[in-house]
Amino acid sequence: MCGIAGLIRYKKDAKENIQKMNDRMIHRGPDADGVFISQDGKVALGHRRLSILDLSQNGAQPMVSHSGRLVMVYNGEIYNNKVLKDRLVREGKVTEFRSTSDTEVLLEAIEHYGIKETLTLSKGMFGIAVYDKEKNTVTLARDRVGEKPLYYGIVDGAFAFASDIGCLRVVDGFDNEINTDVLDIYFTEGYIPAPYSIYKGISKLEAGTILTVDVDSFETKTESYWSMKEVAHKGQSNLFTGSREEAAIELERLLKESIKDQMVADVPVGAFLSAGIDSSTIVALMQSIAPGKVRSFTIGMEDKEYNEAHIAAEIAKHLGTTHTEQYITEKDAKNVIPSLARMFGEPFADSSQIPTYLVSKMTRQHVTVSLSGDAGDELFCGYTSYDSISRIWGKMHNIPYWIRKPASSIVLHSPLAKKEIYRIKGTLLGAKGPCDLHRMEHETDPLTKEIALTHSGLPYKYTQLANDFMSEVNHECMLMDMLVYHPDDILVKVDRTAMAVSLETRVPMLDRDVVEFAWSLPIDYLRKDGVGKLVLRDVLYKYVPREMMERPKKGFAIPIEKWLLDPELRPWAEDLLDKDKIRAQGILDADVVEGMWRDFTERGIYRIQIWYILMFQQWYEAEYERK
Repeated sequence: MCGIAGLIRYKKDAKENIQKMNDRMIHRGPDADGVFISQDGKVALGHRRLSILDLSQNGAQPMVSHSGRLVMVYNGEIYNNKVLKDRLVREGKVTEFRSTSDTEVLLEAIEHYGIKETLTLSKGMFGIAVYDKEKNTVTLARDRVGEKPLYYGIVDGAFAFASDIGCLRVVDGFDNEINTDVLDIYFTEGYIPAPYSIYKGISKLEAGTILTVDVDSFETKTESYWSMKEVAHKGQSNLFTGSREEAAIELERLLKESIKDQMVADVPVGAFLSAGIDSSTIVALMQSIAPGKVRSFTIGMEDKEYNEAHIAAEIAKHLGTTHTEQYITEKDAKNVIPSLARMFGEPFADSSQIPTYLVSKMTRQHVTVSLSGDAGDELFCGYTSYDSISRIWGKMHNIPYWIRKPASSIVLHSPLAKKEIYRIKGTLLGAKGPCDLHRMEHETDPLTKEIALTHSGLPYKYTQLANDFMSEVNHECMLMDMLVYHPDDILVKVDRTAMAVSLETRVPMLDRDVVEFAWSLPIDYLRKDGVGKLVLRDVLYKYVPREMMERPKKGFAIPIEKWLLDPELRPWAEDLLDKDKIRAQGILDADVVEGMWRDFTERGIYRIQIWYILMFQQWYEAEYERK
């Protein structure tokens, strides 16, 4: 895992500024750094290295291809790099490699096969930038699902890009304004989805996408090499025809292949282990194929209501892993909060970012790479919210939209809307389809869209997928989550918190073949009678007794609502939410914010948007007021 940065046609000191960008993301690659400046001075590339494969200088970046034509900086891992390497040698494209790194294999494959074909062949996670001296272009690319970040845009007249948005902020001349148009989305979701960012003129490269920039004209060309939507549609149009037992056998095989590939490293490897189905499956399969004991890691909370560490320890003991657990205090968790703004670089408010950081910090003390069980809920229909969406849509879908829409408006503008239950029902009644319903679940409180002073109605993927794109309600919701929530919340949370402590995380369930197979499964192999992830459970129960797993899940949560009223955090929160301060900033509606805080402190009405506002305010102060 590493960090990359670049400047194209930067008019000031490119070398000095690319070094500043490197220094800003030292946490992403503490082992080494490198800088490349083209002969004409128009292209500057920077790289921070966290050494995982080939720890020698032979794997250093920026890396120049054998012919000298291409220069690449790359963040990520190509898990099937041996397959690509063997093909390059077999076809006579390369006679000898200088290193054992996947970087060199990827670079040579791009030169000989082109970037689109190479990425189509590759399995991995990555953010890539390739400078082609002959074509005078710089090409950016991001992995299929969006595990690794890549921001780009215009900064002080130059084209700039980086793995960390904070790197763009440190470039001399950065004056990009806050993109207030995205705030309605942020205060709805708690994160800013691709392609948007918190700054005007700065975008996130979308997953599965290649962007080529002409060095002289800044003209860009964008193309997709893989599409989650297309894979999902194709899978559901060509359903797996075997039995559920046969599906479990195939899933187990694919997961083992993925895990085997992702365990390859020249540094110690372990895995996160909670008490859940997903991480337990990954650890169980790791242990089944590992030559020795797998290292597993769990954090526990002193508050029993939020603690599952003892269950994880039981699972680890049953599987025979070398297990490490650490119990954290409220003070440990609260001490993380001041560092969140720098960690994420833009407003981000999934409060499980705190325990995720703490488990990453503890894990990094023992290993450099950790496998994760993320994506099980989205790919195998695990979220309980999918049941409620199916139930509600089942009741209302036979009523024509042209009747439901005005009925929704009537309810929302009637005295009934004063009661929360009718306001929620009235809002959901206006849904066009399951995807709309899924989105609206986050928007039933009208105050959500009143927090920011600017209201743009920006479209994003939750509003763009055609209704009934998928033939089944659960799959509609799963697809929306794999397009938005998973890449822009879950993967952002894991990447930024783990990289803050220089830990590489890998997600076996996001292997291309696993994802494509998951989309081919019929819904009754995934969810039935309120129980999700059925086929995944079938795999796990070969290794762990059913009764050990079938307990109420507490999730990876912390009691933010309780903490904000504690004497330690309440003054911090009230300082950030100060009405005069917010009014002077001119971004949020100070009266709305004050009303929400009063509802919470005086009436006990907690809205999750309070945490969203606090994370925005903390970010704003860190970037604009406390320099």
